[in-house]
Amino acid sequence: MKPGQLRAQAATILSRLLQQQGSLATLLERPNDNAQDFPLLQEICFGTCRWYFLLDAVLSQLLEKPLKAKDQDVRCLLLCGLYQLHGMRVPEYAVVNETVAATLVLKKQWAKALVNAVLRSFLRDSETLLARAMKSDAARLSHTEWFMQAMQQAWPEHWQAILEANNQHPPMTLRVNLARVSRQDYLDRLALAQCMARPGALGESSVYLEHAQPVTALPGFAEGLASVQDEASQLIPDLLDLAPGISLLDACAAPGGKTCHLLERGVPFARLVALDNDARRLERVQQNLDRLQLQATLVCADAAEPSSWWDGQHFDRILLDAPCSATGIIRRHPDIKLLRQQDQVRALQKEQLRLLGALWPCLKPGGLLLYSTCSVLPSENADVIGLFVAQQGDAKHEEIPVAWGVECAHGRQLLPDAAGHDGFYFARLRKNPETLLR
Repeated sequence: MKPGQLRAQAATILSRLLQQQGSLATLLERPNDNAQDFPLLQEICFGTCRWYFLLDAVLSQLLEKPLKAKDQDVRCLLLCGLYQLHGMRVPEYAVVNETVAATLVLKKQWAKALVNAVLRSFLRDSETLLARAMKSDAARLSHTEWFMQAMQQAWPEHWQAILEANNQHPPMTLRVNLARVSRQDYLDRLALAQCMARPGALGESSVYLEHAQPVTALPGFAEGLASVQDEASQLIPDLLDLAPGISLLDACAAPGGKTCHLLERGVPFARLVALDNDARRLERVQQNLDRLQLQATLVCADAAEPSSWWDGQHFDRILLDAPCSATGIIRRHPDIKLLRQQDQVRALQKEQLRLLGALWPCLKPGGLLLYSTCSVLPSENADVIGLFVAQQGDAKHEEIPVAWGVECAHGRQLLPDAAGHDGFYFARLRKNPETLLR
């Protein structure tokens, strides 16, 4: 890779991100060649997104005037350079030289002197520049104003801890396949492989690695002894009242972690249908099933349009892990800070209610629907369930009798834990047993 190319690539990715032209998941695809450079590129992109608002507050002090819109890539290049100088252990000379060289890759030769001057000015006076920037909560905590206000209103006792947790590197969490091996036995295998780990506090199958590892380095991964899954979502099977002979629908199932976990419980279901509207993501569900030697019925269709996929046979249980703002997993996807806008949350609430309304007729009388999101916004969680129960006469909200999380007016909320689980919401809805089948 020629000088400056990696930094130019990072700047281009960030620039496209800011223009809502994709996410880090779509823009930062692992290359077939130069794979040795990928971790550095990934860290620059993720870290710059994570600390974007702090870095932007610093950059505004270093620029005499804002850059033109057509030079967004240069601005992003500067932000990436500042992140490396402030948040990474990269030699200062390498950061400056490579970032200056990136201006040529971007065909912005005029910016060489500007980039060199800005980065060297930061090195000379970083403490003062950072201290000034951190006088603003938005910069210090590196979140948008609207989200900070939403957290203060929803979680007045926890809002700052939520934002601080969002700025941490997430732990790598595993789900042990208890049908094949006990958690303690798997912890012992990890120790033999020199992978330091500890058991989770909430999920009986959860294990936290001290340091992230390639899945190929995990003992028995290829054989299906473990999978990567956050501890919060590992709580789902216990909330579904699983029993032999029931039929279960996993709506919005991709990439399949929850489907596989349900099957790992070893309950003999009458059927388990994994539904998703993305054929490509449904392939990942099948790949996970194959690795774990499990079987489910996969259906590619829109859950909100049952007429296109439902055969009229009612389900005893429905899991709706609804599309949401993903504000509970910002630490894993820091680009959410830049991508998510307040009006999108209102649109998501409408979609969540639409999905609930469409799936409810598919549930048997007396059946249970578990609604979950990886959001920390009440407007997508307790508010949605409250609205649905008020609209749907035969839906009854059931409390979740556990000690973890925060009890809400409807459902239960896990807030992101800096050293533990992601932010996640759960609510249980029971259908009136006397409801007439349609």
